[in-house]
Amino acid sequence: MKKQIPNLITGLNAVSGAISILAALYGELWIAALCIVAGMVFDFFDGLTARLLHVKSEMGKELDSLADMVTFGLAPAVLAHFLIRDTLPAGVRTDFTGLLSGQGWLTFIPLMIPFFSAFRLAKFNLDTRQSASFLGLPVPAHALYWVSLIFALRFLPETYALYFANTWVLAASVLILSILLVSELPMFSLKIGGWGWRENRLRYTYLGVIALIAGTAGKAVILCLVPLYILFCAVNALALFVKKKS
Repeated sequence: MKKQIPNLITGLNAVSGAISILAALYGELWIAALCIVAGMVFDFFDGLTARLLHVKSEMGKELDSLADMVTFGLAPAVLAHFLIRDTLPAGVRTDFTGLLSGQGWLTFIPLMIPFFSAFRLAKFNLDTRQSASFLGLPVPAHALYWVSLIFALRFLPETYALYFANTWVLAASVLILSILLVSELPMFSLKIGGWGWRENRLRYTYLGVIALIAGTAGKAVILCLVPLYILFCAVNALALFVKKKS
């Protein structure tokens, strides 16, 4: 029974993703976003519980990927679909067939998210280079981007309208983030193994900048979490490349 506890938590992750999709289909994007956040919590604790109970298994690893596919692959795609749909003229988004005309086809761009997420998760399971860090954008980080947009839509509507309420901006976000999912860009993990500065320099600097932005921009900081994470990883990768070449 003990070895099934982590799997039970992983199952709750999958259920969170399923509820998120249902909530979005009923127009409750805020609830859908909260369910994805709940899935992130379950995703964190299933691995932690497995390590504490010493019951890690191959089945748990595969089950975790399946749950992640629902919560961080399918659910964000549904959020992205509705966000893009809502930027279109009212006449275009009245029914499903109306989306096949004009710019309506852009609402199907989010189908790239589950496609690339599936490849990302399969690659992660097979790639032995990703034990302490990542190659490519982790699916929870990708999902957090869309959750942050829903957060902005609800609590920072003027900021959202100014920067994100545009069909092409949202479609470009899908394209760029989907490519990053399967890229070879080295990306650091936020899990801190020790407390030393040298091994956690990048993590501490990132968290420090986030804290600074939170102190000045308040709730808008959530919009910076994923873009700043990607920027830090890109700059770090460039610095390592230049250092290797020199």
